[in-house]
Amino acid sequence: MAALRKPHPRLLTQRLLLAARDFPVVTVTGPRQSGKSTLCRMAFPKKPYVNLEALDERAFATRDPRAFLAQFPHGAILDEIQRTPDLTSYLQVDVDEVRKAGRWILSGSQHGLLTGAVSQSLAGRNSLLELLPLCVAEQANFPHRGKTLWDYVVRGGFPAIAAKPVDPSAWLLNYVVTYLERDVRDIRAISDFSAFRTFLRLTAGRTAHLLNLATLGADAGVSQPTSKSWISVLEATYAITRIQPFFVNIRKRLVKSPKLHFIDTGLACALLGIHDAKTLAAHPSRGPLFESFIASECLKLIQAYAPTATLGYYRDQHGEEADLVVRLANRTLVIEVKSGTTIASDWDRRLQAIARRLGEGGLPDPTCVVIYGGTNERIIDGTRYLPWNAVHTLFEKRTARTRK
Repeated sequence: MAALRKPHPRLLTQRLLLAARDFPVVTVTGPRQSGKSTLCRMAFPKKPYVNLEALDERAFATRDPRAFLAQFPHGAILDEIQRTPDLTSYLQVDVDEVRKAGRWILSGSQHGLLTGAVSQSLAGRNSLLELLPLCVAEQANFPHRGKTLWDYVVRGGFPAIAAKPVDPSAWLLNYVVTYLERDVRDIRAISDFSAFRTFLRLTAGRTAHLLNLATLGADAGVSQPTSKSWISVLEATYAITRIQPFFVNIRKRLVKSPKLHFIDTGLACALLGIHDAKTLAAHPSRGPLFESFIASECLKLIQAYAPTATLGYYRDQHGEEADLVVRLANRTLVIEVKSGTTIASDWDRRLQAIARRLGEGGLPDPTCVVIYGGTNERIIDGTRYLPWNAVHTLFEKRTARTRK
């Protein structure tokens, strides 16, 4: 086994170790190159490691799954498990015969296919975790992190960009060809990849917007069913996520369409031809890209600190909107995202009214938060104004209170 370089810590490590104490199988999913293999090998350095991308290993696991698993009487780390989906059925038999916590650590990078196969075969035996690219707090441990807000947004969070002196845009465009398009081919038989690439770029331009499949498909020159299919593919490969609106018991007609967000804003920027922070800072898409950046931060921190939390948004038919709503066990964060660097007095004007409605609708302890592009934290008239690089404090403090 090749020696690993000294790994950088990930916030998900603690959840992974705790899950391995309670479940015989732990599965870590997430985008390609998000650091899943490194995380698993760092957390379990004594376990054998098998990468099922390797043709010989995959062939053995497919041809004789019982003999393949028998090599590892104490379990192993099985990477890219989606390459051998039938193997999970044999793992179920193995786990039922030797019911010991933490024996098998699985990882993979196809969202729906992998989680479906694992959930069906290993129900009650498996804990499922999701590792997304680096959040801002994690990038602090890497040598080539961004220096400004727009650096972080345009570079994104893939560990390879933060660990080495690479051209982020070139790396991300290569990622599209090397990983994303290859995985798309594995999931769907797409005959016109030129149309798909156009669709991908148009989707990047709609990050932080309500998803309209008909319009998106028409602009890309494909049918609405094709548009729906391709959006599902992009979600399965962790390029995008759809955030659903919150529905509560209030007398308002609410928008029902999901909001589309690119999980990695560096990838969205590369697809839009935005290659540096200066260009992004003056770009008309900077506001939506910043909103997706913060939405992604919340998703990453929820995975690390509050896995039972839900992330949504609020918007009614009159245009009253909260960009993000995070429902935690005993409180609700009602969040407005502003890319400006100076606090404006009217930023929370609608937020307070929405928080009251959500409270009346049954959500616990609604708290107004404005996350903005500046550097100072303030509390003004009950609204917390939080800098873009301090989002983690919303979740860390909850954890600290819970442990008391």
